[in-house]
Amino acid sequence: MMSRSYTNLLDLASGNFAALSVGSQGASRRRMPRVMTMPGALAELDEEDRAGSVSSDVPSSIAQDRIIIVANQLPVRAKRRPDGRGWSFSWDEDSLLLQLKDGLPDDMEVLYVGSLRVDVEVHEQDDIAQALLERFKCVPAFLPADLLEKFYHGFCKQQLWPLFHYMLPFSADHGGRFDRSLWESYVLANKLFSQKVIEVLNPEDDYVWIHDYHLMALPTFLRRRFNRLRMGFFLHSPFPSSEIYRTLPVREEILKALLNCDLIGFHTFDYARHFLSCCSRMLGLEYQSKRGYIGLDYYGRSVGIKIMPVGIHMGQLQSALQLPDKDWRVNELRQQFEGKTVLLGVDDMDIFKGINLKLLAFEHMLRLHPKWKGRAVLVQIANPARGRGRDLEEIQAEIQESCRRINEEFGNSEYSPVVFIDRPVSIVERIAFYTIAECVVVTAVRDGMNLTPYEYIVCRQGIAGSGPGSEADGPRKSMLVVSEFIGCSPSLSGAIRVNPWNIESTAEAMNEAVSLSDAEKQLRHEKHYRYVSTHDVAYWSRSFLQDMERTCRDHFKRRCWGFGLGFGFRVVALDPNFRKLNVDTIVMAYERAKNRAILLDYDGTMVPQLSINKTPSAEVIRTINTLCADKKNVVFIVSGRGRNILGKWFSPCEKLGIAAEHGYFLRWTGDQEWETCSQSSDFEWMQIAEPVMKLYTESTDGSSIEAKESALVWHHQDADPGFGSSQAKEMLDHLESVLANEPVSVKSGQFIVEVKPQGVSKGSVAEKILSSMVENGRQADFVLCIGDDRSDEDMFEGIAGIMTRNLVAPSTSLFACTVGQKPSKAKYYLDDTTDVISMLGALAEASGSSSSTEGIIEPSPTES
Repeated sequence: MMSRSYTNLLDLASGNFAALSVGSQGASRRRMPRVMTMPGALAELDEEDRAGSVSSDVPSSIAQDRIIIVANQLPVRAKRRPDGRGWSFSWDEDSLLLQLKDGLPDDMEVLYVGSLRVDVEVHEQDDIAQALLERFKCVPAFLPADLLEKFYHGFCKQQLWPLFHYMLPFSADHGGRFDRSLWESYVLANKLFSQKVIEVLNPEDDYVWIHDYHLMALPTFLRRRFNRLRMGFFLHSPFPSSEIYRTLPVREEILKALLNCDLIGFHTFDYARHFLSCCSRMLGLEYQSKRGYIGLDYYGRSVGIKIMPVGIHMGQLQSALQLPDKDWRVNELRQQFEGKTVLLGVDDMDIFKGINLKLLAFEHMLRLHPKWKGRAVLVQIANPARGRGRDLEEIQAEIQESCRRINEEFGNSEYSPVVFIDRPVSIVERIAFYTIAECVVVTAVRDGMNLTPYEYIVCRQGIAGSGPGSEADGPRKSMLVVSEFIGCSPSLSGAIRVNPWNIESTAEAMNEAVSLSDAEKQLRHEKHYRYVSTHDVAYWSRSFLQDMERTCRDHFKRRCWGFGLGFGFRVVALDPNFRKLNVDTIVMAYERAKNRAILLDYDGTMVPQLSINKTPSAEVIRTINTLCADKKNVVFIVSGRGRNILGKWFSPCEKLGIAAEHGYFLRWTGDQEWETCSQSSDFEWMQIAEPVMKLYTESTDGSSIEAKESALVWHHQDADPGFGSSQAKEMLDHLESVLANEPVSVKSGQFIVEVKPQGVSKGSVAEKILSSMVENGRQADFVLCIGDDRSDEDMFEGIAGIMTRNLVAPSTSLFACTVGQKPSKAKYYLDDTTDVISMLGALAEASGSSSSTEGIIEPSPTES
């Protein structure tokens, strides 16, 4: 079954998209070919969506596993030929997307969807798209120039990227204010990427693996079309703490989009922890760890959380180490830096790489340890900047000024303490610098992963037997000074970790790194090389695919429904036997039955959970009285509320049974006395439990204690989500320990910890009521049980097994029904309390009709 609700981008983000349409040239095309190469106007995209909606419930004709890798850029280099006639294409061997193929099964077909790094004229796009699909299995997404500017350089680089690196937009000049038009462009670009995926997608057989923050809205577009699509996402940047992320105006839209994936991957536990914290604080979702796997339950779907740092491509790097011009470059550098100790930095030129902090620390080291003057050289390679803006210009000027100052103060005509290289550096030249460097220094203030230390370690290891007297023939040694704020830091336990903002400690770390004994450097190097060589990019991609297969294993065993508009769209996955309760069906069964048991929860079932006034309405009282008046019925309210309030609310219903406090107190009718359903009447345990709860209440702002006659409940829904959850777990352990010898059970629920007598549950109440009916010669042949929360699941579970215990007639109609479409032990659901009251009204009407019919006395034949 597939949701047909689909909204265009005007529903997703308010604003005028007219400026983003392509113009008359694009508007002339009404349908998009399989490989779309002509950008279309918004209206056409939406028409195409509505016309081409595909349900994933129809199996495809292709049975081979295939993976579609989606990223902002394709792993292809494109160059216009010198004569201007056409293009030449080649694989980008440095692309992670190409390298990860090594970890995928040999028989798995790989398709790529992404954009090219070059501008392609509209009239060339068809031919280029066809050539890339046939020769490289790549599907290019051609974004119009104005859309690309707003999507990539606008929302991605000016808003998402700085925020994910902990830079808040405090002013319009630094960071930039949130611009909704840029967000709308981001959404539209993601929509266009989804179009390209859909063109080549076999929804039942393919895996889709989406990469990085450029495409975080894409999962919603794909999930809306294909409910059971197997889809993963990996974030290659940091994910900020909830305090930072919450400042994003579209925070919930992005979270909900990501949760439409089956598996979400992060480099480090910190990034994953921040994401989970955001889901908890903003969406009320809690995660669970089962057998080492972390998962979020999201509307019946289990969303896996993967923590696995990416690695380097060992084969490519070792091949580069054998290139013929590598050795002469190494010899040339050794002559240039003869007698010098080389510290090396290799960073992209951007505001978060901390290059200037590194220069300041090196300056401090020379000043603090004069022995290194004339001996230590910091070679800083700055890769070309990918972004742009005033902040970048300022940091570049600051770096140049620092280099000039240090070289003037500590250098001379024969010695430059800082060698700054701000041009593109080939891989061979970079390897040569790695080979001669005694230490690599990474002082990024925030970085997703940073593979520079990994590359350095492999280059220092070298290739065994690469030549007599080479570095590889001697002991291998290396040293690392790395920022604690980069993704690779946790995996490099032998590195010296620093806070790059602390210039003094970084300077001391650099001094220590080059001063350690060779034996110590060798031990650290060997430890690092064992990790880097075994946890390469193939290991990473293989592990991610295996986890995606495991997470998606039960996709086709469950029924899926799509609900919601825009970024509120989500898929509800339910057991195949779980279906909506049909009123006509239950009325027919109701009319056939001779003895009926009707068990109703109250909060969330008869009255909405969020309603401030919980008093039952006149309609509820009238419906219950009609049901109770039918002599075939036994009707009970089964609630966690106290007996006094329930007795007061339902005083007009004299024939109604009430089970209060989850069944500890039971009353069959309004004129009978309350009876207790537990053998224990000793509540001395409260004197032990209450002080413990008070202790946690005092230290947990927003928490409270609810004292019932038979139970104590600690609520923390108004407390800080993370702290409240942590305190609840601690309290649960504490209470279980101090109450180990008491006749009570301690349970946690949604934002509660409850202590109540053993054996008290809604399930035992249901069993007691049905047993009593059997004893009175009224064995039930119709059972209706309705509830909405976890405590009602005990009741659903209890009545599921009553057929085998002879508590009901063999042909009994059982209707266990939960309120709301969600995973449940019940077999039926109703959408909300309005549906519940409507359904009970239909039953009451059936009772009224039958009693009217029974009241008519037919004349006997003799009387006639």
